[in-house]
Amino acid sequence: MDQLSAFTKTNTAARIRAAAARGALSHALIFSGAGARADAARYAACAFECTSDSRRPCLSCEPCRKVLAGIHPDVISVRDPQHREIAIDVVRDMRADAFIRPNEGARKVYVFEDCSLLTEKDQNVLLKLVEEGPAYAAFLFCAENPASLLQTIRSRCVELKLAPADGADPESSDRAQELCRLLAVGSAADRAAFFTGLENAKLAREEVGALLAEARRLLTEALASLYGAQSGTLPRALAQDLTQRLTKSQILGTIELLQAYQSDCTYNVGVGILLGGLAAQLEELF
Repeated sequence: MDQLSAFTKTNTAARIRAAAARGALSHALIFSGAGARADAARYAACAFECTSDSRRPCLSCEPCRKVLAGIHPDVISVRDPQHREIAIDVVRDMRADAFIRPNEGARKVYVFEDCSLLTEKDQNVLLKLVEEGPAYAAFLFCAENPASLLQTIRSRCVELKLAPADGADPESSDRAQELCRLLAVGSAADRAAFFTGLENAKLAREEVGALLAEARRLLTEALASLYGAQSGTLPRALAQDLTQRLTKSQILGTIELLQAYQSDCTYNVGVGILLGGLAAQLEELF
C-alpha cells in the first residue's frame, strides 16, 4: 500500500475509480508514459478484483490485499525470464489459460509489465484474445511508448498516459543528466570513469534501472526537440549539447540500448556485468 500511496492521488487513479464505480472499466488498458506504470497496473488489477460495495478499489478488502501482495491467483504477470523477449509459447500458454475460469476472483487479469518485450508474433496471438476473449478476462499493458504495441492491439484498448512522478529521485536524475552530458561532450575515458563510479557506489539493479529510464527519457526529449517539440525537464544547455554534437542515429541507438539494459535490470544479473556490457556497447556507438 505504501508504494501505491502517491499513485492513488493522481488523475489516472481517479479515472480508474470512476470507471470502476460505473462498471465501465475497460477490459484492456494501456498504461503509457514515464509515470508509475507498474503501480497503475496493480491499482487497476485491484479495481477488477475488489469486493467493496462503496469504493473500488478499496485497497483493504482481502482480494485487494492479495493483489498488492502479489499473491492473488487470478492476477497473472506474463513473463519469460529465460529469454530477452517473451517467447510465443508463453503467450500461447497464457491464451489457453485465459479460457479457464477464475480461481476465486471476479476477473482473470493478465499484466504485461514491459510491452517492449512482446514480439509482433506475440501480439498477433494476443489480438483475437483481446478482441474476442472470455468476458471475465482483462489485459493490462505497460508500455512507456505505446508504439511498441501494434495499432491493431492499441485500437482495442483504452490508453491511460502517466505523467512522470513528481517525487523522482534527485540523485538518479543527476546521474542520468551526467550520463547524457558525457555522451555528448565526454571522452571514452570520462564515460568509463562514470560507469566505474556507479559500480563502486554499489547500486541495486532497481537503482540502475531507474537511472537508465531517466536517461532514456532525457534523450527522447532531446530527439523530440529536433522536430519542434518543447523541452520538458531537459536543461536547455544539455539539450543543445545532445542535439548539436550527436547524430539522430546515435541518439536513437542509445535510447534503444538503454531500453534493452533497463529490461535486463529486471533479471537476476549482476550490476557490474550490466554496467560493463552497457559501457562497451555505448562505445561502439560513439
